[in-house]
Amino acid sequence: MSSTVQERIFQRLLTSVLPNDHDLDGESSGAMKDPRPDTTERPAFSLTTMSHNFRRFNSRIGIVFIFQHRLLRLLQWKSPSHTLSLCLIYTFVCLDPYLLFALVPTVVLLFLMVPSFIARHPPAPNCVYTASGPAIAPPPEVRAVSEISKDFFRNLRDLQNTMDDFSLMHDKIVALIGPPTNFSDEKLSSGVFLALFFSSIALFVSARFLPLRLMFLVLGWTAVAFAHPTLQQIVLETHEAHFALKQKQAAEAADSWIHRDITLATTPEIHEVEIFELQRRTSSGEYEPWMFTPVPYEPLSPARIAEERPKGSRFFEDVRPPPGWEWCEGMWTLDLGSTMWVAERCIVGVEVEEEGERWVFDQERGEDGKLGEWRRRRWVRTVRRKYLTE
Repeated sequence: MSSTVQERIFQRLLTSVLPNDHDLDGESSGAMKDPRPDTTERPAFSLTTMSHNFRRFNSRIGIVFIFQHRLLRLLQWKSPSHTLSLCLIYTFVCLDPYLLFALVPTVVLLFLMVPSFIARHPPAPNCVYTASGPAIAPPPEVRAVSEISKDFFRNLRDLQNTMDDFSLMHDKIVALIGPPTNFSDEKLSSGVFLALFFSSIALFVSARFLPLRLMFLVLGWTAVAFAHPTLQQIVLETHEAHFALKQKQAAEAADSWIHRDITLATTPEIHEVEIFELQRRTSSGEYEPWMFTPVPYEPLSPARIAEERPKGSRFFEDVRPPPGWEWCEGMWTLDLGSTMWVAERCIVGVEVEEEGERWVFDQERGEDGKLGEWRRRRWVRTVRRKYLTE
């Protein structure tokens, strides 16, 4: 009972510390947006559920680590005959890809059905194995290990090490791929973009003429061969002795071409944004400022038809530029050419008052003959990209 109370208290503390969805929406625009939807179909975060699911997961993940261990032994040439057998099977599949369809049922037969049958019909001691006779042993089953067994702690150890391996691999991949592709160095990323663009065009035309079977065969054998410890040492020594200097010279030549021949525009990109000031009529018949919204909320707008509340800010100071942009010099300017943008957008059911600042208002009239509920006027301001090229 006390542990349950402690978990509830800790969960409430954790919930108060974690940011909610509204706070996450206000993060920096430079961060990659998480595409995962915030759905209510799945359970929300709970410390009790998290602990329960982790124990269930860890008691059943052992078969994955066993497969991982055997695959690594196979690729690291711990048993050369097994590794060569894998290479021969891969060779047959590369030379005749239709064998790939027969490979799946064959693997199920040899590695699942046959061991299960032998477990049900174990051979007698010092006798020739025969498949006749009734089953004398229980069928093998994959069961979840006990939480107090050695296998459970082995799974914890392997899960711990796998998380560390994934973190290291993730950081190395991000450090390798991130700078050339995220436009932190716009000239470098532009050079990579041009290389990928022309390569894709060339491959669209010539891919059908490539010897794909031979290519996959050579690449597969090369990858497995380079996993051999002795060959790895030879390759590293050869690279340091003969190819390291040439690789450095090639990188310097590519960098020189990128920064010499690629010229980027230094003029900041400038656009004009608009905001509409909505004024709502009070009970006394006067209009008062109510909201600043990016849409005019005209009679045929979907939000107006659905009788939804306009979305926007109450004050000018709360209006923010679009993500990745910043305000230029100057303040908001009232657009006095209301007739032009009303005609361009084919807004119906409105009139344009020519006196003063040219208000735009609804033409709809109630039973008392008064004008509609909303007035609006358009303000404009210029923005420029926030991150400029120096």
